[in-house]
Amino acid sequence: MAAFLQWRRFVFFDKETVKDPAENGKNFVLPIGVSACDSGRGHIVLGDILPGIWFLTRSLQLTSFQAYKLRVTHLYQLKQHSILVSVGQDEQGINPLVKVWNLDKRDSGSPLCTRIFPAIPGNKPTEVSCLSVHENLNFMAIGFTDGSVVLTKGDITRDRHSKTLTLHEGTSPITGLAFRQAGKVTHLFVAALEKVLCYTLSVKEYPRLDLDTHGCALNCSALTDPSQDSQFIVAGDDCVYLYQPDERGPCFAFDGHKLLAHWHRGYLLLSHSGSEFGSRETSPTEKQVLTVYDLDNKFIAYSASFDGVIDVLAEWGSFYVLTHDSKMYVLQEKDTQTKLEMLFKKNLFVMAINLAKSQHLDSDGLSEIFRQYGDHLYIKGDHDGAIQQYIRTIGKLEPSYVIRKFLDAQRIHNLTAYLQALHRQSLANADHTTLLLNCYTKLKDSSKLEEFIKSSESEVHFDVEIAIKVLRQAGYHSHAVFLAERHAHHEWYLKIQLEDLKNYQEALRYIGRLPFEQAESNMKRYGKTLMHHVPEGTTLLLKRLCTDYQPSRDSASSEEFIPIFANNPHELREFLEHMIEVEPRSSQGVYDTLLELRLQDWAHEQDPENKKILQEAALSLLKSDNTVFDKALVLCQMHSFKEGVLYLYEKGKLYQQIMHYHMQNEEYGKVVEACKRYGEQEVCLWEQALGYFARKEEDCKTYISEVLQHIEQNNLMPPLLVVQTLAHNSTATLSVIKDYLINKLQRESQQIEDDERKIRQYREETAHLRAEIQELRTSAKIFQKTKCSMCNSPLELPSVHFLCGHSFHQHCFESYAESEAECPTCTPGNRKVMDMLRAQDQKRDLHDHFTRQLRCSNDGFSVVADYFGRGVFNKLTLITDTPGGKAGTGSLEADLQRDLLMHTKRNA
Repeated sequence: MAAFLQWRRFVFFDKETVKDPAENGKNFVLPIGVSACDSGRGHIVLGDILPGIWFLTRSLQLTSFQAYKLRVTHLYQLKQHSILVSVGQDEQGINPLVKVWNLDKRDSGSPLCTRIFPAIPGNKPTEVSCLSVHENLNFMAIGFTDGSVVLTKGDITRDRHSKTLTLHEGTSPITGLAFRQAGKVTHLFVAALEKVLCYTLSVKEYPRLDLDTHGCALNCSALTDPSQDSQFIVAGDDCVYLYQPDERGPCFAFDGHKLLAHWHRGYLLLSHSGSEFGSRETSPTEKQVLTVYDLDNKFIAYSASFDGVIDVLAEWGSFYVLTHDSKMYVLQEKDTQTKLEMLFKKNLFVMAINLAKSQHLDSDGLSEIFRQYGDHLYIKGDHDGAIQQYIRTIGKLEPSYVIRKFLDAQRIHNLTAYLQALHRQSLANADHTTLLLNCYTKLKDSSKLEEFIKSSESEVHFDVEIAIKVLRQAGYHSHAVFLAERHAHHEWYLKIQLEDLKNYQEALRYIGRLPFEQAESNMKRYGKTLMHHVPEGTTLLLKRLCTDYQPSRDSASSEEFIPIFANNPHELREFLEHMIEVEPRSSQGVYDTLLELRLQDWAHEQDPENKKILQEAALSLLKSDNTVFDKALVLCQMHSFKEGVLYLYEKGKLYQQIMHYHMQNEEYGKVVEACKRYGEQEVCLWEQALGYFARKEEDCKTYISEVLQHIEQNNLMPPLLVVQTLAHNSTATLSVIKDYLINKLQRESQQIEDDERKIRQYREETAHLRAEIQELRTSAKIFQKTKCSMCNSPLELPSVHFLCGHSFHQHCFESYAESEAECPTCTPGNRKVMDMLRAQDQKRDLHDHFTRQLRCSNDGFSVVADYFGRGVFNKLTLITDTPGGKAGTGSLEADLQRDLLMHTKRNA
């Protein structure tokens, strides 16, 4: 219970007497004998003891119409509909009538009355004490002085669509009624002089719940706004009570006899007096105190005395007080900023904040109040309280305004609290994160530091990278590592582990768990460092990266990691051997590097057995076809690896280099062996070998003889050139080439004899052919073939015979002959002869042209080279006449040859 005397008083309303603009600023005068009033829909409704209803507009224009014959006692203006409900009398006696008016429709200039019905419960004569209508137009409740409540359910504007029943009967006069709507549930609060109760109208039986055993005077109850949960206010003499449909809520100790209670926009208006129930009519001039309470913020917004208050109405954004002396006063609420300034002057910042919230002040306005409150507390020395207010300005007030105030080392706790709140709202920048972490480190508050960095990922409100940098700089490496690992800042994690903590094994383990691309890039960056400190583990990880890295199953290029092993040849050899074993199709760089390592081992090895093993290992790489020829050759030459050099020369068909290699090493026997082995591919090797031995001053007769023997057998050099070559050797005598020359002469003599014998043979064959040609020209040809030359079956008619002596079945000839004029058997040979003749004719013309062009050209060598490429100097087989033959005869024989080659088709 809040004590009334402890509440602060303010003047948040301006009181003015309403002036009549039509009367040159004189006080506005109300109609005489106002007995009932209400407001809503942009006007104030007044009922007087004369039977009229008055409407007062905002411009203070009064209009009226006669509603009853005697008087108007009650009015209820609905706020959401242009419907006015009135209670009055048309005749003497206790016979109140309820009339429902539609203000939007007119009947002879007056509002349309849509319904009239008597308001007596059970036909018992009693006066109406209060009236309430539900905004949905489906309920209307009328309270009576005898304690009865009549409920009209249905469309209250029409008789046929509604029914009336007595909801409540009692002995205590009904002083207040109010409908409460919560969702689909409708309640009716009933206040009497001695009790407060509530009916549930959304249930058929209309269940009732008694809320209290004391009530209130007439007009001393009201219903709060929905924002205050639509509570029912009952103003008793000692306290003001608030009720829910099922219980009594809080109460406020406001002393004094209450005559009037109203609720509007969060304010409770109470009129205090010492009169009893119904005394308003008997003492119209009695002084009354009107007080405006703010129940949420616990202060009195206004208080003033008036002469005989009729009622207080809320309309047009202000409160209008109607008094018995026909005056009307207006209470205009000051604007929010003015009220706040009044509170600021009294340093009532908490109250200002509450007021601003209740007035729904925007966030900028609230933030300014918090700032001023914080400044006030800071000046007073309440730094803890100040920082709490500054925290509430986050998002509106520039953080530097607050930070500058608390940079003093003695205020570091407050600064830390502010920076924490700044981060929680995700409004901190990199500088704020740096400052907060520095505060933690200066305070050596490890628990707060851990709480800050170990918050869940969804609650991270800071720049993680900045935090890592600050923690690392401050020496909190374990915290920095935690952040880096948790938020996947792999580079920072590895940098701290390797450079600060020197935890190489952990860094290697971390890289091994990264996704493939990141593991690959970090191994390229830190591989040398890791290889230096943990070579074995680093080598294993590199093997995984380059073969089957899990879980991505990707693989990297092993050649790119070779530089990492610069100072670790043993691990490099192990790595490369693993690669070519697992992946035989590794890059050539892998094979070349491994070859270089094996050659180095071979060159430094002293033990003959091990040297032999290393030699075989190196040769196996050379034979794998994966090394680069040029690089491998250079490596073998650099390490004087003879076997490898010779193998590569042979592989590259560099036979002359093989010979020169043996010549440089004066390996005479191997020079001859090389000639024997590769002489067929390059015949010049024998000539080079002869020249080599000829230049030697040593006794090389044996090798010279062997070379000469091969040259002689294969006719590789002219004898004169052989003699000239050997003339350079002072030790070589005539005896060295004696056998060579004798054999050469014998061979040439034998060749001459063979040529002469062939000449005689060709002459005999030519004479025979001429005789045959002559016979064919002068004698008849008898065909005596009995079998087909194609199928070797007996000839049958029809058949085909040729002068060459071949005969064929006609069907065989047609099946196999390419031409009807040619013998199928002789055609291939004849064509060869004809081709040779045509070639001779063409080349004969080419020779003439060549001779003519050679004579006319300034560059004879270019002409010769051109014709050499065109085949002018190729060896030809010529058909010539017999020696001494005449030109005419030769021409005749040529004609006979052509005739012989022609085929004549005859049918036997």
